Amino acid sequence: MFRSRAKEEKAPADKAPVNFSKQTRDPQAPKGRPTPKRSEAQSQRRSVANTPTTRKDAAKRQREDRRQALDRQRQALAGGDERYLPARDKGPVRKFARDWVDSRFNVAEFFLPMAVVILVLSIVRVPTIQAIALWLWLVVIVLIVLDAIVSGFRLKKRLAERFPDQNRRGAVAYGLMRSLQMRRLRLPKPQVKRGERP
Repeated sequence: MFRSRAKEEKAPADKAPVNFSKQTRDPQAPKGRPTPKRSEAQSQRRSVANTPTTRKDAAKRQREDRRQALDRQRQALAGGDERYLPARDKGPVRKFARDWVDSRFNVAEFFLPMAVVILVLSIVRVPTIQAIALWLWLVVIVLIVLDAIVSGFRLKKRLAERFPDQNRRGAVAYGLMRSLQMRRLRLPKPQVKRGERP
């Protein structure tokens, strides 16, 4: 209990385990592994040098990675590359829904040009033309709703025939939302021509 610490510290050094292994090590590899090639050592040094040391560097690296991922995603949306598409656009079911919508004419995709024409007509200070513009609004809205209902049922039927065992949840709504956009503004870009069967 009252022994000096100097003796206690020296004692374990004397009792250190001695390795009597008869296995000899390669003198060229004293650490038990071959010396790495210069290219490997340089790449390891670069990766160590590129790791962020401060929170500011880590945030900067994260922003850079996010920007690159968004660039890849934008290019995928323009070209249709499945690997980098957002999660909502991935998969064969969504691709079929896109192609099915892109292969046909939809009333809703012409809504914007028709709306501009109707607005111009409603500005004119002639009561009969304003009444015609009002009726045109009603006709366009009814046509869009009817087209959406028919398209929804037909797309649902085609998806059930084509993908009976896969998850089709949300694919019809996805296709209908795509049909509301003008063809040239759709992302991912259309991969089929009008009239072409997907």
